Amino acid sequence: MILNDVHEGITKNKIRKRVGRGPGSGHGKTSGRGHKGAGSRAGNSRRLSHEGGQVPLARRIAKRGFNNKYFATMVAIVNLEALEAQFTDGGIVDPETLLATRLVQGRHDVIKILGDGALTKKLTVKAHRFSKSAEEKIVAAGGTVERVVA
Repeated sequence: MILNDVHEGITKNKIRKRVGRGPGSGHGKTSGRGHKGAGSRAGNSRRLSHEGGQVPLARRIAKRGFNNKYFATMVAIVNLEALEAQFTDGGIVDPETLLATRLVQGRHDVIKILGDGALTKKLTVKAHRFSKSAEEKIVAAGGTVERVVA
């Protein structure tokens, strides 16, 4: 490898191709556009997916399945350890207070309380769903569980 030749042919600003400047240039007469037809006219452009006579990629690949994700219920989850840290004894936990304390964020349809962590405080918890372990731990701590209808 010769270091002098490494950058040969690389220029900062590429010189544009001058078409229609006589037969000696190799791009004279029709300027590389061929004869007649839409391709020779000004303002002609093919769509990005055009592949000539070949069957386009979008038609060659099999279309399969359906995704119901858009219609799925978005469930926001809150663990008992978060309630233990955030709320005082005798407090009321409902969707509004969970939003205010930022334990629940973003788009959601229902709130579910999960039983991860220990609960020592007596809380009144109002939510759409509860796991079995969460419900047992809240009642064992002397609190109450209320289901909110969405």
